[in-house]
Amino acid sequence: MLDMRLYMLQRITALIMAPLTLGHIAVMIYAVQDGLSAAEILGRTQGSLAWFLFYGIFVVAVSLHAAIGLRVILHETLGVKEAALSVFTWSVCVILLAMGGRAVWAVTFL
Repeated sequence: MLDMRLYMLQRITALIMAPLTLGHIAVMIYAVQDGLSAAEILGRTQGSLAWFLFYGIFVVAVSLHAAIGLRVILHETLGVKEAALSVFTWSVCVILLAMGGRAVWAVTFL
């Protein structure tokens, strides 16, 4: 049952990530074409709840999606068992959430 829930969660995060990825690419193309500097980009994102939510949701979806994907790869290639897989999955997810969350916080609120 856990495997089915993780499978579904990974598919749901993929559905969330798809439009966010396209939005991120569109914003990056816009920023590059207009010749915005890093300082100008940060000036536009600082204090913006919208950018915080956009990239915050993106970080959560990517962290869950990647951790579950790595769990599957580890199990299928090395045959790692459930207990070790759970520790690995949660560790990867927490590390990715911390790193991504710190970046989002820095870009929007520092």
